[in-house]
Amino acid sequence: MGIKKISSGSEFEQRIAYSRAVDDGHYIFVSGTTGYDYKTMQISDDVHVQAEQCFKNIVAALNELGASIDDVLRVRYIFPKREDFEPCWPVMQKYLGQIMPAATLIIADLLDTKMKLEIEVMAKSIHI
Repeated sequence: MGIKKISSGSEFEQRIAYSRAVDDGHYIFVSGTTGYDYKTMQISDDVHVQAEQCFKNIVAALNELGASIDDVLRVRYIFPKREDFEPCWPVMQKYLGQIMPAATLIIADLLDTKMKLEIEVMAKSIHI
């Protein structure tokens, strides 16, 4: 199998030149995903709502490549404000509580001040 790349249709992907997810036949790499609803390009002001949308976007990308959230091996969380991390724990538990992937938290600025977090995952490919 060759490398498969998908797009969510987000304007950021075209402007910054990246794919939403890449499947190399061994692993799936899902790019840093924010709380934007990529169909409407709207984003909530609520960090909890943004976290939920991040995971919905990640699940959609994984599903498009034939994988699921259960295939996630690693997650990276990026938050501009460390105090926004703990309020998102219930969302993280909802999506990752059963699979318990390796995880890293990074505190850093994001591209747009409306973004309260960004989540990146690596999953096993179903094509292994």
